[in-house]
Amino acid sequence: MPLRKQLKEEARSAKRQGNKKQSKSNVQTVDGWELTVGVEIHAQLNAPRKLFSSATTSFNDEPNSHVAIFDASLPGSQPLFQKETLIPALRAALALGCDIQCASRFDRKHYFWWDQPSGYQITQYYEPFARNGHIQLSARDGIAMEDGDGITVGIKQVQLEQDTAKTISQAGNAHWLDLNRVGAPLIEIITEPSMHYPRTVAAFLRKMQLLLSTIDACVSGMEAGGLRADVNVSVRRVDDPSQGLGTRTEIKNLSTIKAVEDAIIAERDRQIRELESGGTIVGETRGWTLGSAETHRLRGKEGEVDYRYMPDPDIPPLVIAEDLIRHLRRSLPVSPDNELDTLVHVYGLTPKDASSLIVLNNGARVQYFYKVVHSLEDKIRGKHLPQDAVARPALRDYATLAANWVIHELGRLTTYKAGPLAFAELTFTSSGDCVQLPDSELCELLYHLYLRQITGKVAKELLLSIYLNEIQGGVTATIETNNLWFQEISHDEYWQFAKEAIEGEDRILREFREGKRFPQGKLMYLVGKMMKSGPTERIDPVTAEGVMRALVATRCDATSRPETER
Repeated sequence: MPLRKQLKEEARSAKRQGNKKQSKSNVQTVDGWELTVGVEIHAQLNAPRKLFSSATTSFNDEPNSHVAIFDASLPGSQPLFQKETLIPALRAALALGCDIQCASRFDRKHYFWWDQPSGYQITQYYEPFARNGHIQLSARDGIAMEDGDGITVGIKQVQLEQDTAKTISQAGNAHWLDLNRVGAPLIEIITEPSMHYPRTVAAFLRKMQLLLSTIDACVSGMEAGGLRADVNVSVRRVDDPSQGLGTRTEIKNLSTIKAVEDAIIAERDRQIRELESGGTIVGETRGWTLGSAETHRLRGKEGEVDYRYMPDPDIPPLVIAEDLIRHLRRSLPVSPDNELDTLVHVYGLTPKDASSLIVLNNGARVQYFYKVVHSLEDKIRGKHLPQDAVARPALRDYATLAANWVIHELGRLTTYKAGPLAFAELTFTSSGDCVQLPDSELCELLYHLYLRQITGKVAKELLLSIYLNEIQGGVTATIETNNLWFQEISHDEYWQFAKEAIEGEDRILREFREGKRFPQGKLMYLVGKMMKSGPTERIDPVTAEGVMRALVATRCDATSRPETER
């Protein structure tokens, strides 16, 4: 089921059950209780081969079209470790600050289910290839307010393992199996039980997705199925500091960040109700259904004995040379935290916009943004700067303008807002080139918009024309040919339209004089009246707002003075 449809079903189900949505800030804590959460992340590695066979990793091709004899566990087949799968796994572990183990080993984890043809999964339970990492979360990552400025989440270990087959449920009680996914390379990232608030766990998963995407370690995020999470949840009373952690339950296969947060809250509340009524918590594996208000029992909690872990006798130890580790450590891209710092503090973007740029198109969108801004900088600060323009404007002034267009205006081209003209997603190369919208053309467009030589409405129309490949000869020539230059009204005309708009609005003026807070909405209402009464294509909204603000201040000051002073 598509994610959007899942979320709609969730909302309908909650409405049927009469559940009132609570603010996320109101459900982070329960008085008298402490929540503890650990996470196990299963991420599909961005590698061309499966972990132990030369079959191609494929997620969208014809079912069962990429299956080696070892993947199907045919008699006599043997595993052969594919070295290229190690590279993205090492990048992930190094980015998490892990200690790489020069020698690691593979184990068999036994269980019988239709999605595992061999009856066991090959993993690294006892001697994983990476240990003792961490990831730092700060307030801007969206952690719970109770965590203050930030926390450090410890990474216990990172291990290589195989994926299972994909189960496709059919009508009745039938299930189809696609073995293309069997043996696909995964890493399992296991955290320490160090998080205590559902919102912080959600922030951790978002940041983990961002990190794995930035270093090109994984094929996709949670919503696309490339990353799945199991969460271990326990509660204990806070009035007994000597008490150890409570009995944990594990919630399996959560596929969205929202599902993770909602499932943790539901399981925490269930455990507290059980303990407050005199019951006990049983260690078990539980499930979560989108739209549900409760977790549900799947089976008893398996332990080491249940899985009958044993070293795999067919696979030799994995030996990783120090020179490979040094090379990969040197070649890691800039971390998301460092890039966010640059975008926020140097370019002036909000943390939200900066995060969006880094995530979109697997990092290609932010490279496109840099190209647009640097070209714009050359035009604005260089020889093309008009004589009457302010010399050397601040980078932040036009960087924020470029970010808004690269994130939001480009995004609108491929949504329903573009109507029937939205025919395809934008295509970006890894180096930051956009097939449909060359950065040079967007730069030229924003250059004229920044200097107020065209209006925002004209700029949006030109952007759509570039997207549809309708512009010939460049943006500037198109503006000139169609006489699209912004011909602004005079200062006196601005004041005349402002005075006309404010006439008869004594009640609103009273709010400006007497209100404890500045009524920005009322001001924009007056600006809207002003722009409607004048030639819209010749009025700059920013200038109009400034004139109206000045006129309102003048009127309020005049009416507040004693009559003898007027």
